[in-house]
Amino acid sequence: MTADAASRPAALAGAQSRRFVYLAAAFAGLGGLLFGYDTGVISGAQLFFVRDFSLSTFALEVMVTGGLAGAAISALLGGRLADRFGRRRLLIVTALIFAAGAIVCAAAISAPILFAGRVIVGLGIGLSSGAVPVYISEVSPPEARGWTVSLFQLSITVGILLAYLVDYAFVNVAGGWRWMFGLAIVPAAIFGFGMTFLPESPRWLAGRGRGELARSILARIRDTNHIDAEFGEIEASVAHAGEHGNWRDLLLANLRPALIVGIGLAVFQQITGINTVIYYAPTIIQSAGIPSASGAILTTAGIGVVNVLMTVVSMWLIDRVGRRPLLLTGIGGMIVTLGVLGWAFHGASPTGMLSWVAVISIMVYVASFAISLGPIFWLLIAEIYPLKVRNSAEGVAAAFNWGSNLLVSLTFLTLLQGIGATRTFWLYGVCAIGAWLFSYYLVPETKGQTLEQIEAFWRK
Repeated sequence: MTADAASRPAALAGAQSRRFVYLAAAFAGLGGLLFGYDTGVISGAQLFFVRDFSLSTFALEVMVTGGLAGAAISALLGGRLADRFGRRRLLIVTALIFAAGAIVCAAAISAPILFAGRVIVGLGIGLSSGAVPVYISEVSPPEARGWTVSLFQLSITVGILLAYLVDYAFVNVAGGWRWMFGLAIVPAAIFGFGMTFLPESPRWLAGRGRGELARSILARIRDTNHIDAEFGEIEASVAHAGEHGNWRDLLLANLRPALIVGIGLAVFQQITGINTVIYYAPTIIQSAGIPSASGAILTTAGIGVVNVLMTVVSMWLIDRVGRRPLLLTGIGGMIVTLGVLGWAFHGASPTGMLSWVAVISIMVYVASFAISLGPIFWLLIAEIYPLKVRNSAEGVAAAFNWGSNLLVSLTFLTLLQGIGATRTFWLYGVCAIGAWLFSYYLVPETKGQTLEQIEAFWRK
């Protein structure tokens, strides 16, 4: 047998294992699509259910944040649930929760029922934000983990864009906002069905004493030349953990720096203002001089396209350039564009050329976020924590993320009315300066390292 012939079976096995990882990441990433759809769909729907239910500005803020309250709660609990019952089972339950929330929102006959539906949807969002990145990180090889975990963020951006397009499609349909909410049941069904065919995380199985099954699954998702070394690292990590972690372990001296990084990025991702654009983009754009609902939603869809495309760019760069360079560059862009956006709103509502300056600033701001804080936050919190507390720590970071999201979303319209658009956007710009300094001094580079090597780094 020639060397070429001998190498063909190994090459075939490697190709099959890569396809399996990509398929697993893609199906798990549907949790991100639902996350994005259900956060983005309310931006267009609110223009219509506000009228149907006669909601005040504060009541609208409460409605928008109903999903965030559910997400904050479930993100905090989801980590422990994923550690106890497994990543795969929790994601199947998450799909069912998304479907139930979509049905309740679509069928709502009053504002309280719609609010309840949004809380249910929020529970699904929080669970997916806690479990999907960890699941993908644990089935992905180190050299591809950056872009495969970033599939979660890409799926979020695709979900947001899909929500904007659905909003536009039903903008002139009587009761169209019900369709906007209800169509989320389709990706929820695909997500749940797909997860039934995927395996459990081998790292979770090894941590539960099911090493033989963990090894067999690892053989399916890796090139056979790498199984022994990686499985040995997993076993060493499990042995070092000793037992499953609890909340108190997160405050241990060797875990505290990682916890601070996760919580800090979680808070900065939100207080720099990204979800004011996601939730209120049509409202902002109408204020920027595009008065019609259909025109504002269509412009918002353009922003969604920018979000998707720049997330793809980030995925291509993240395992080549590294996490820190992208993070610092993107946050720098956010600082500049928030300053310009505030200037565009200075004095009065933008008109003429200033309207275009405002819209272009929003697009560049979203592009800057999409290559930095957007995907890199979710990637890092799936990478930097030891197996013993990975899901619990990731859940804490996600809970802070959703809590900060709730705070920003609940105060945005009030800030606009109270201090004006200019000061509001400049306030977010000051927060972005804080995010850049935090990232520069505290966030480590994790490119190309196995999860076990990153764990060893914190122990040292």
